[in-house]
Amino acid sequence: MTAYRPGLHLLSTFSSSPERLSDAAACRAAFDQLIDVLELNKVGEAYHIFPNGGFTAVVCLTESHVSIHTWPELSLATFDVFLSNYLRDNSAKTRRFYADVLTYFAATELSKQELTR
Repeated sequence: MTAYRPGLHLLSTFSSSPERLSDAAACRAAFDQLIDVLELNKVGEAYHIFPNGGFTAVVCLTESHVSIHTWPELSLATFDVFLSNYLRDNSAKTRRFYADVLTYFAATELSKQELTR
């Protein structure tokens, strides 16, 4: 029997402009577009906007989740994406989601961890 390998989990801290890091609605639209393009399945989401303009978001997927927390006053965000699937390897989709988020935010990656679960 082959051992189950749940998938790739990417965790990152990046810098971006305060304007991008304050726009939860635009981030939601970008996440939704990526979810559609990558043929993922959203089952729930929570977005919360803080008084300073930062926001936190968690999108639950049948494949697992995507989350972000922003600090526009510091030009920083933390982000993670985990896409598991017992039928196939979703590592390429995980990497694509991550790369497209960096592109969307015009971000500079400060740190990144890749965890093979």
